[in-house]
Amino acid sequence: MAEQRYDKNAEAIDKLDTMQYHVTQENGTEPPFQNAYWQSKEQGIYVDVVSGEPLFASSAKFDSGTGWPSFVEPIEPGNVVERVDRSHGMARTEVRSKHGDSHLGHVFPDGPGPDGLRYCINSASLRFIPRERMEAEGYGEYLGLIDSGPEAV
Repeated sequence: MAEQRYDKNAEAIDKLDTMQYHVTQENGTEPPFQNAYWQSKEQGIYVDVVSGEPLFASSAKFDSGTGWPSFVEPIEPGNVVERVDRSHGMARTEVRSKHGDSHLGHVFPDGPGPDGLRYCINSASLRFIPRERMEAEGYGEYLGLIDSGPEAV
């Protein structure tokens, strides 16, 4: 994929709503089953709400039953950084956006994909780009990742 530059954007941070700020900047978690994308089946990609860097394709999304959007893999593995999270009395693997440094959620080894991973992501950390707007918004190179038929979510 083409190399693009994405950065943490102070102007974008200023425009975040309370939940988006809590999740991305304060490492928060939104309520399950009460967020924008947990049941979404629309085709497109999910980008970091702060930096715009591409994170997940709808074709990698599946229904995990957890109440948060879940994905088997990121679009660009280099855009997702993993860190050890020892909060809440347990050890988990946190995922953050590389360029925006936004807290996204966590990755768990219980997913259905080829690597057995489940990226459990907060909707508040994401902005969805529908398939029909991907080209116009500068994400046309990722159109090949989006299935043309109904999604398996």
